[in-house]
Amino acid sequence: MNANDIKAVYFVGIGGIGMSAIARYFLHKGIIVGGYDKTPSELTERLKEEGAFVHYEENLSLIPTECKDPNHTLVVYTPAIPKEHQELCFFQGNGFEVQKRAQVLGTLSRAGKAMCVAGTHGKTTTSTMAAHLMHQSHVDCNAFLGGISKNYGTNYILSDSEYIAIEADEFDRSFHWLTPFATVITATDADHLDIYGTKEAYLESFRKYTSLIQPGGYLILHENLEMTADVQEGVTTYSYNRTSGDFHAENIRIGNGEIFFDFISPLGNISDIQLGVPVSINIENGIAAMALAQIAGCTKDEIREGMRSFQGVDRRFDFKIKNERIAFLSDYAHHPQEIEQSIRSVRELYQDRKITAIFQPHLYTRTRDFYKEFANSLSLLDEVILVDIYPARELPIPGVTSELIYNNLREGIQKRMCHKDEILDIVRTGDFQVLITLGAGDIDNYVPEITEILNNK
Repeated sequence: MNANDIKAVYFVGIGGIGMSAIARYFLHKGIIVGGYDKTPSELTERLKEEGAFVHYEENLSLIPTECKDPNHTLVVYTPAIPKEHQELCFFQGNGFEVQKRAQVLGTLSRAGKAMCVAGTHGKTTTSTMAAHLMHQSHVDCNAFLGGISKNYGTNYILSDSEYIAIEADEFDRSFHWLTPFATVITATDADHLDIYGTKEAYLESFRKYTSLIQPGGYLILHENLEMTADVQEGVTTYSYNRTSGDFHAENIRIGNGEIFFDFISPLGNISDIQLGVPVSINIENGIAAMALAQIAGCTKDEIREGMRSFQGVDRRFDFKIKNERIAFLSDYAHHPQEIEQSIRSVRELYQDRKITAIFQPHLYTRTRDFYKEFANSLSLLDEVILVDIYPARELPIPGVTSELIYNNLREGIQKRMCHKDEILDIVRTGDFQVLITLGAGDIDNYVPEITEILNNK
């Protein structure tokens, strides 16, 4: 379908963080937007306020009439939607143009210079940081992000700039639809083995992704990754790391709740970078984001100010309480390596305090594949509270429960298991110095009440 033929776009799974960003793009363009999602959320309610037609029942009669013309309606779906979904089957069986979210994003990525961030973890914060650096500079950018930017209260930025900041998602090989001008790869720790099957296939997927970078473009690769890059002729490859690589940090100063460092870059060093969200993992995230911003043409002063004013991403090191008595933060970390980095970053800030995490594992398959690694990462804590597994798109697997992680935690650690409906009582009766909620499931729904309880203690 030619882009000019599109009069309406229908989203099957409109409430997803990535889907809603594209829905907003089409709303901004004045195109009719409709969609289904399983449950209402803050995102779906905001989409309705912005003019989208959204419903929550799998029902063909609820699809807007404007979205039922196969000649002028583009249908977008997410891989999380079951193949037997009534509405998806209707569109597929009646001559509609049906595309995955990633295909649509790929088309948009070819409309300008796509500045992408891929990797097992760190990609949401890094891409959101890069988007902020560019958007607040003279360069500006569009952005399709995997999290809600706290600077802008949205996962989507629209401008007239040729640059497009994109979170490149490896789930279901979605990032193979993209054509990056420049891309960062943050990490390649094996994940999504329910999709890839083996670690080798996962690494091969990243190799394939690097071959899609436009000639004349850039690859910024974290040092010591297991993957092999395969770039086209004319692509410049850089390395980065916290204290080594083409892009790195020197003169790191951590104290009084603040982090400063000097940014060393082949495109020009920048002294006295201050992190707006001062956790140590953001040193590496910031190095990668600043590399993209320099490639796009942001000035030293713009980058320094952008790093200072970056407020972070919802559910990524998201401090809800931070005072002398207690610290409470929410973090989306759901992979063992992410969790380890998260805990180490918090430990660096609070070396002498007891650190407790409430962790909700995400997916039965991920728990089955990595329960020992989860236990190793969580064992860096002083206390662990394990919640039942969040199933997301999966059915239960016999024998796979949070107890697999529980039984492999180090000896001597304080630990307990609980159901979701017990979380608030545990918080009411517990004694916490630093508390983190970890996980990509629905544990975040409890964060407002946890915050209120802790504030009232």
